[in-house]
Amino acid sequence: MITSFDDFCIHQTALPIAEPSQSDRNFYDRYWFNGIEPESGEWLFEIGFGVYPNRRVMDGHFGVSVGNKQIAFHASRRAPKDRKETEIGPLAVVVEEPLRTVRVTLSANEHSIECDLLFTASSVPHQEPANVMHDDGHLIMHNSRFTQMGLWQGWFSIDGQRYEVNQAIGTRDKSWGVRPVGEPAGGAPGLMNNEPGVYWLWNPINFGEFCTQLGTFEDRDGRPTQLSADRVPLYRNIDDIPVGEDPGIVGMRNIEHTVNWRTGTRRAASADMRFEDANGRKYHYSVEAGQIFYMLGIGYGHAEWGHAFWKGECETAREEWNLDEINPLDMQFIHNHQVVKAQLDIDGDKHHGVGTLETIVIGRHARSGFEDFFDGAK
Repeated sequence: MITSFDDFCIHQTALPIAEPSQSDRNFYDRYWFNGIEPESGEWLFEIGFGVYPNRRVMDGHFGVSVGNKQIAFHASRRAPKDRKETEIGPLAVVVEEPLRTVRVTLSANEHSIECDLLFTASSVPHQEPANVMHDDGHLIMHNSRFTQMGLWQGWFSIDGQRYEVNQAIGTRDKSWGVRPVGEPAGGAPGLMNNEPGVYWLWNPINFGEFCTQLGTFEDRDGRPTQLSADRVPLYRNIDDIPVGEDPGIVGMRNIEHTVNWRTGTRRAASADMRFEDANGRKYHYSVEAGQIFYMLGIGYGHAEWGHAFWKGECETAREEWNLDEINPLDMQFIHNHQVVKAQLDIDGDKHHGVGTLETIVIGRHARSGFEDFFDGAK
């Protein structure tokens, strides 16, 4: 099928753009964004929007965590063939200027959740290491992802209460490839079922003139299977952002981290990060966790509104959680983001920052002291 994007010189295969180069049903293309209230960090909004062409599904989510409440808007539809069509009912994501500005709107709807938000980049899109995972000879994850820092302008409203968004600290990523989504595959279980689990920590921090980006997967014994940390320049003027790679990016080595978990949970209370650059300058920062956002609010691990689930031609819904009443060891609440304030020391030079701490730990993880599938910290 020929669509509008086929008129651009962007093809990577002999197929039309509407047809992925592989038939894996879990092929996807996905946006993720968040925005943090810049003064107090009292609210955190997040957005997810993905297309799964081989499953013929497009879904999107807008969620807000404020005070002791988290509210979510979910939407799902049959995926359009034309990639420039990125809207599901009242929810739309529009790339106004590639790698520079993206607008997210949620028009008036029956669920009383609305927004008009503009993300303006303050860094280059920084490519992270590819995620690759096999299960018993079957490639189940292989994707590319870039992360970009920016600022938000606009507003959102919940049940008529409007929140003005002015220079909110934002992070976004864009990823594509293959990862486990949707209804599980049939057939015999893979060998990963012998000891299923995952440990992932991700921590982008905005320090004003630069940001740090750290991410790691670890095995059950705490050995990194993927590990990276970088210092990335930030720019106040969008026109100053380099095109292509930024020569100011500094890769780090000797990367270490320690998480202090809240007793009886798998939720971080604080964390310490250490690494050094190629010149031996030592970076050490600590973060204190604040407002939490549970990732099922934008579809991650959601039993009903999970990514790529077929919901119908066009369906929407609203959910709400009282954060004081959830069970933090319930599997659906294990994956979370928290607003964090950071104190950074670079060989005695002090910096203060704000960012996001993402954690998901399922199964045994010896270094954290987790011995069972969902036991909490001692």
